[in-house]
Amino acid sequence: MKYRFMERYGSGFEVKKMSEVLGVNRSGYYAYQERAKSSRAKENEKLRTLIGLIWSRSRELYGSPRITIELRSQGLRCGKNRVARLMREAGIRSQTKKAFKVTTKGVGLTQAEDLVQRRFQADGPGQVWVSDITYIRTEERWLYLAAVLDLYNRGIVGWALQRRVGQELVLSALNQALLRHPPDKELVFHADRGGQYRGQHMKRLLSRVGIRLSLGGRGDCYDNAVMESFFSTLKSELVNREKFRTEKEARWRLYDYIEVYYNRQRRHSTLNYQTPTEYASAVNHP
Repeated sequence: MKYRFMERYGSGFEVKKMSEVLGVNRSGYYAYQERAKSSRAKENEKLRTLIGLIWSRSRELYGSPRITIELRSQGLRCGKNRVARLMREAGIRSQTKKAFKVTTKGVGLTQAEDLVQRRFQADGPGQVWVSDITYIRTEERWLYLAAVLDLYNRGIVGWALQRRVGQELVLSALNQALLRHPPDKELVFHADRGGQYRGQHMKRLLSRVGIRLSLGGRGDCYDNAVMESFFSTLKSELVNREKFRTEKEARWRLYDYIEVYYNRQRRHSTLNYQTPTEYASAVNHP
């Protein structure tokens, strides 16, 4: 305890005086310092190895906050600053690339109410789904991705990838979501005012299933911010890091990212660093 006190509060010119006051041997104190340094070095080496493994399993996407949470979940006590320092020393950093944002604008607006009003929360699964469309580039052609996200656990419940950005695209994504996660109560389906969400086929499907349509403002990304955030994450963590040669390759890589990584492995800060699957399962198994 005395050596630890000296190490914490002493400086080079104070060691002699503190040794006399505390009644300890200076050579013993210096030996303690060497042992402490050796112990810390071993701990840091172990942490670097674990950090590298976690970073690799995260597809080289995790930064220090998520890696720290992952280490703590394994029972290791470590601070975020220490993890960040060890990552810098090892040359490890999140390999994301900034997303290039592309948006669409709706024409011929309908009188649909915005039922979300930028309140991007839900008390349980299957209460509010949000949806949008983005572009995916391959060497063969441009593709269009429609996704449906559950606001409760931020999980992607349905998605579709097609060559045309039509009503069929969003219908496929929504139908997949309904097959996988049929709602047990009235569901709100929120999107922008793109024509794909306002067509007759979409209206008939929503009416038949008993879903209330909610539309945000025209060209206002903040009215559908959670979907914008998902697409930004998708672009920075996958699409902008890789070049898809074919449509088949793009489809497989998107499936792997969404179904395997994003929904089941990626820790989300808005979910207290749980995965969407973990967060949803906590409802059924408290």
